[in-house]
Amino acid sequence: AKTASRKSLCILNIQRASGAENMKIILAFLFLAPLALSAKAEKDYSFFDAAAPPETKSRFAMLDDVRILANGLLQLGHGLKDFVHKTKGQMNDIFQKLYIFDRSFYELSLQTSEIKEEEEQLRQTTARLQINNEEIKNLSQEMNSKIEDLIQNKIQLQEKVWGLEDKVTKLAVIQPSMQDTKEISSLKAFVEQQDNHIKQLLKIVEDQHVQLDRQHNQIMELEDKLNHIELQELAENSFTEEQTESEAVPFPARNATALTYQPDGAAPDCTALYNSGTRASGIYTIKPNGSEAFDVYCEMKFGTSWTVIQNRVDGSLDFNQTWDAYTNGFGDLNEEFWLGLNKTYSITKQGDYILRIELQDWRDNQRYVEYAFSLGGPETDYTLQLSRVSGSIPNALPEQTELRFSTADRDVDIINNFNCPENYLGGWWHSECEETNLNGKYVTPRSRGRLDRRKGLYWKPKKGRYYLLKSTKIMIHPTDLKSFD
Repeated sequence: AKTASRKSLCILNIQRASGAENMKIILAFLFLAPLALSAKAEKDYSFFDAAAPPETKSRFAMLDDVRILANGLLQLGHGLKDFVHKTKGQMNDIFQKLYIFDRSFYELSLQTSEIKEEEEQLRQTTARLQINNEEIKNLSQEMNSKIEDLIQNKIQLQEKVWGLEDKVTKLAVIQPSMQDTKEISSLKAFVEQQDNHIKQLLKIVEDQHVQLDRQHNQIMELEDKLNHIELQELAENSFTEEQTESEAVPFPARNATALTYQPDGAAPDCTALYNSGTRASGIYTIKPNGSEAFDVYCEMKFGTSWTVIQNRVDGSLDFNQTWDAYTNGFGDLNEEFWLGLNKTYSITKQGDYILRIELQDWRDNQRYVEYAFSLGGPETDYTLQLSRVSGSIPNALPEQTELRFSTADRDVDIINNFNCPENYLGGWWHSECEETNLNGKYVTPRSRGRLDRRKGLYWKPKKGRYYLLKSTKIMIHPTDLKSFD
């Protein structure tokens, strides 16, 4: 700023000096012009002095002087006019340079203010760093004191060990008597006998435990088969009742096309594929009634086939998705995926279906629960209504209640101004936000640290503990359970 001001002052002084010299030239011209004009007039008209009379010579001399003077004044005016234009141009240049100087000075003042603000921020940061340094210093002193305590404890333990070694050495030097030796031998034999007896008992207990596990697994398999046999018997009985007393049925029965191929060759669901002879689990194309064809994963088990609508095994897929993603489906059918609400609804609207949820915790314990259910269409936000049929785990989903599906970007039932999907991650049929969330964030248990179970993959009965889950699978299968009374 000082350099710019000095330059501008030098420019002003130069321009002032040039203006002063121009004024001096003009004043000299004004002073010399009349003298030159009078001298010229005397020279030009000197030869008229003898011939012309005095009055005529005087008159002509005056006219010539006036003309010359007028011509000089005219030239002087033009000179003054040029001088004025030049002076105006120089003044405009001066004003423009002053404007540039003022602008530069203003910008410099702004930069100075910013530098001052940054300096203040640096001071504050330095103060915070000093505080943190003090805290770190205090923590270091505490750690040093604890290390010293540990060293003292180590020294004390070493002294105790050395004392024990001395005692053992003394005992080894002292030779026991024959009677003491016999007593020691008998005691040793008795201890060995008791040890062998305990080992035998432990082996027997382990064998019984293995046998009990096998029996437990066999019982669970038998329960599953029994449940499916009962469902099949119910289906056969309901079909018989439909043929004999179709008018007395108050609820619509399952559509028979849910188990057979359609005329164009596409199966309406996985059960129809199984009934047609397909026995291998995998990806197949189905075409429910009134819907376009799409791929699903069919799992063949329990003497039938299930249509898988959700599968989670390792957390490789982020289930914190939008409403559109949950409606249309996402993921890989061979790995983790969500089939999609629209596709699931196109399957279930063909008749009555059963919903099976399979769970596995981080100790590889497997549980399941089955519900008779109904799923509403998009106009109801895919409302879910459940009625428990069987299972090996306490129920965590409310029954006989209309549960609306919601996501973080479309929470239709905000409970006490609390957005469940946004706070617990993942779209789900929430009711009280904490019952369960099989589409939540995949969380691996840690040896240390507090786990935020509410944002993990868990099953939480209303009166019971959290079951942190390693894998989940949701499947559907046609049934003839018609009412939700």
